[in-house]
Amino acid sequence: MATEDTAASEQSYFQILKAMAMIGGSSLVNVMFSIVRSKAMAVLLGPTGVGQMGLYASIVDLTQVIAGLGVQSSGVRQIAEATGKGDVDRMAHTATALRRTSILLGVIGAFLLATLSRPVAHFTFGDGQHTAGVALLSLAVLLQLVAGGQLALLQGVRDIASLARVSILTGLCSTVITVVLVFFFGINGIAPSIVASAAAMFLIARSCSQKVRISQTAMSPRQLADEVSPLLKLGIVFMFSGLLTAGSAYVIRLIILHDGGVAEAGLYQAAWALGGIYAGFILQAMGTDFYPRLTAVAFDHEACNQLVNDQTYISLLLAGPGVLATLTLAPVAMWLFYSPEFHPAAVILRWICLGMMLRIVAWPLGYILLAKGSRSLFFWTELASTIVHVGLAWMLVGTFGSVGAGIAFFGLYVWHGGLIYAITNRLTGFRWSKANLGLGAVFIAGSGAIFSLTLWLPLWQSVFVGSLATVASGLFSLWRLIAILPKEALPAPIRALAPKSE
Repeated sequence: MATEDTAASEQSYFQILKAMAMIGGSSLVNVMFSIVRSKAMAVLLGPTGVGQMGLYASIVDLTQVIAGLGVQSSGVRQIAEATGKGDVDRMAHTATALRRTSILLGVIGAFLLATLSRPVAHFTFGDGQHTAGVALLSLAVLLQLVAGGQLALLQGVRDIASLARVSILTGLCSTVITVVLVFFFGINGIAPSIVASAAAMFLIARSCSQKVRISQTAMSPRQLADEVSPLLKLGIVFMFSGLLTAGSAYVIRLIILHDGGVAEAGLYQAAWALGGIYAGFILQAMGTDFYPRLTAVAFDHEACNQLVNDQTYISLLLAGPGVLATLTLAPVAMWLFYSPEFHPAAVILRWICLGMMLRIVAWPLGYILLAKGSRSLFFWTELASTIVHVGLAWMLVGTFGSVGAGIAFFGLYVWHGGLIYAITNRLTGFRWSKANLGLGAVFIAGSGAIFSLTLWLPLWQSVFVGSLATVASGLFSLWRLIAILPKEALPAPIRALAPKSE
């Protein structure tokens, strides 16, 4: 029995790593695109332009969340559940309903943003200068919502390869489009570049989703309504969650904007973008592969808790060294990705990194609520988190400037981590494994130590010590990953050096 459990754990780790390798590989390519895009924006537009792009992106995200009614996320769950049960007809009906609903919601969202473009521009920027740009963003909302329905299908059937392909091609097109339009049109090219990037994403997602073989079945209006109803019931909860997330990001940027101006908002946007690059591929992989897998075993508490522990362990091993490296090299990263004007954002980036380490630990637990369809718990948890996040930012930005927003993000996950653990412990009896407790303690303590050294030591000394810690943690993570993978999955030279599995 112990041998069977070990083999099952190894296979689980292998599936998680395989998915993360695909998503991570696409994310790595997108990081390179992001370097080019961010550097070009910084050189061509400076902090003010980067801040305006961040505000435009927040408007699109917020509108998309409201108009989308969460049907993309609920669609993933419905398709994943039908796929896990082998119910081909249900999967086909859900996919059809999802596509049609996404188109309708996209049209409604675009109409609303175009109609309200003037008050939205006034509320965001304090004047009507950006009304035309905000109105143009309505096209991006339409295209992204329609593309979202197609991506939900790929995610629900766990077509990780196609999702990775969409990510890479969208990143490439977005980078080329954005750099070219901003180069020729300057700050006036920001809104058109967002729309053109959304169009590229739609075309690529449509091409890839057409390769998913789903039986074509005619649906009566009654059947369509029966499929749309559960999508909307759970989707509205997802919508409120996304609204809270996008809304808090929007409000926090407004707080910074009104406290320190567009340039300060640009510094925060730059730090936020960098802080999420490395951790992003791990969080993205959780939503892409882990969420559908967890949905299939959501009501088997033992299997559910084991899968969450497996995901957390792999995520810590992969994220830990990257977070330590970003903490250590924050000033270098700001110069490399942006320009010397963005050097003050290094402190913000370090606070965001501390928060990202805690986020890596907390996120797998949150998926338990999603997989089980616990709508009420999920909503109230998200609402409480939003209140804490915005409240902390409101209190701290006035004292510490844009750095206060970074501190608020860290404070959010100190609070949220404890809350979500208490909820899932009560819901499924979840407990972190001894391996996760030990590994989490090491990486969280290491992050805190390196952060403190950057405050107390000269730059070259903190970089030297941090670099040693990063290399050591990287080697340790590699050693542990080799140890937990099935031996047959390793190349022959590494297999001979692999330690004995636990």
